[in-house]
Amino acid sequence: MKLDLITRIVLVCTIAVLALLIIFPLTNILITATHENGRAVFSSIFSSPVTRQIIKNTVLLGSTVGVLGTLIGFLLAYAQTRLEFRGKKILHIISLIPLISPPFAFATAVIVLFGRSGIITRDLLGLSPVLYGYPGLVIVLTTSFFPVAYMNLLGMMRSLDPSLDEAAASLGSSKSKVFVKITFPMLIPGIASSFLLLFVESIADLANPLVIGGDFTVLSSRAYIAINGEYDVAAGAAYSVVLLVPGLLVFLLQRYWAQRKNVVSVTGKPSGRVRNIESKGAKFFLLSIPFAMSSLIIMVYVTVLIGGFVKVLGVNNEFTLDHFSYIFSGIGNDAIIKTTLLALIATPIAGILGMILAWLIVRKIRRGRELMDFLGMLGIAVPGTVLGIGYAVTFNHTTKLGEFSLIPQLAGGGAIFGGALAIIMVYTIRSSPAGQRSGIAALQQIDPAIDEASASLGASGVVTFKKVTLPLIRGALLTGLMFAFARSMTTLSPIIFITTPDTPIMTSKILSEVDAGRFGNAFAFCTILIVLVSLAMSAINLLVRGRSIESLSNPLN
Repeated sequence: MKLDLITRIVLVCTIAVLALLIIFPLTNILITATHENGRAVFSSIFSSPVTRQIIKNTVLLGSTVGVLGTLIGFLLAYAQTRLEFRGKKILHIISLIPLISPPFAFATAVIVLFGRSGIITRDLLGLSPVLYGYPGLVIVLTTSFFPVAYMNLLGMMRSLDPSLDEAAASLGSSKSKVFVKITFPMLIPGIASSFLLLFVESIADLANPLVIGGDFTVLSSRAYIAINGEYDVAAGAAYSVVLLVPGLLVFLLQRYWAQRKNVVSVTGKPSGRVRNIESKGAKFFLLSIPFAMSSLIIMVYVTVLIGGFVKVLGVNNEFTLDHFSYIFSGIGNDAIIKTTLLALIATPIAGILGMILAWLIVRKIRRGRELMDFLGMLGIAVPGTVLGIGYAVTFNHTTKLGEFSLIPQLAGGGAIFGGALAIIMVYTIRSSPAGQRSGIAALQQIDPAIDEASASLGASGVVTFKKVTLPLIRGALLTGLMFAFARSMTTLSPIIFITTPDTPIMTSKILSEVDAGRFGNAFAFCTILIVLVSLAMSAINLLVRGRSIESLSNPLN
């Protein structure tokens, strides 16, 4: 397909933006990792038992969280689609709460409840478990990331054709045999995809290993220590390259499984009726783990809420507003304002970038569309720790590794507004893949003849996109915006390396409060952050509903 001049300009500008936001930082990481200290890290993979143990810890943690999180997500999705019970919608909402909370809010609350001096373990049960390290990380990361598997499998199960189950049942198969022979094999691609997603999310996480990791060192925390503790940028870059390899491999495998899922499990409009499970024993088994997990989530977030309003939770439960007074004065208030402002700036940029990428991939590009799609998705495929180090290395004014500072700079010039522009760039590239995927899904449902009719009337590609295509995919755009804002407000790993005193970020401040043992302040920060994200997502959700109706009634407005 021959592209008009304006569309070509848009294509070139989009590629330039992707090069600046993701390709350039990754290239600089690879270059930095080839310096002497970086080469020493690579050689230690084969010679140092400590380095090999760190890699083993990372793989073990990712595998465990992948298995447990996928299992819990599967049971929740299966219960939602195959069981009738009271509280189904409430269970669904509770299961999604970890997606809109700070990454280490859960870890902090778990320490207060179940740690050596925990309210439940010590005060109620008289126990003193060692929660720091591998056990604590598994609990926290599994609970934080299982909603990813749940949403992935829920959509897949809802799209399965019930007539296959009915056909097997009419031939005399029991429900258990139908599940083993029909349902489960069709879900295998989605299960594999969920495992891979959870694996890469858990090995890339930095916040929780810093809070509850103890002496269980993983690659992300080791890279952080190398840069912030040892001031060894080359070694930090090398550790991040080692972390990048499994992240990208898992991403490519996940894309392969996702393509298989589309072919194998989605059969078009379902026919027939889903046969719900009626056995009380089966219901109890299938609902026991989901309800236990929901109870844990409620317990943890009630702890977060209460912890911000008492002096020292579990020690002095006297009501106080001191934690919120501290936050709304000085740097705490500054962090709230600047974090929200930066997220609000990055959100529409990420949403528009995602929609443009989707439009180019689905409607305009024939050759190289897979490469363009891959480049657009790198923002979420690359572990946050790796991306953050890449930005710190790339947008730094010094060139000698020994003089490295964590103040992001433009090449050859002054600071990027104290790091603000660099943070916006990170927010944008981390959030745009969600809009890209939702935009591609929406565009694939729209007849290309609509665009062709506009072009036949003399409209350019950009005019067609603005007047015809964008109104039709406005729902997908606003959904991408909702995800972009939530992810920007709650992210830590990519921006912890580029924050400065001039740009305090809420998640970074929460981590500082946790490190200092001021859990009350941390809980108050988390409560404010959750409220802000919830309000924004609710507002965008209302816009999605209203705009969807408008776009259907008059898409050319």
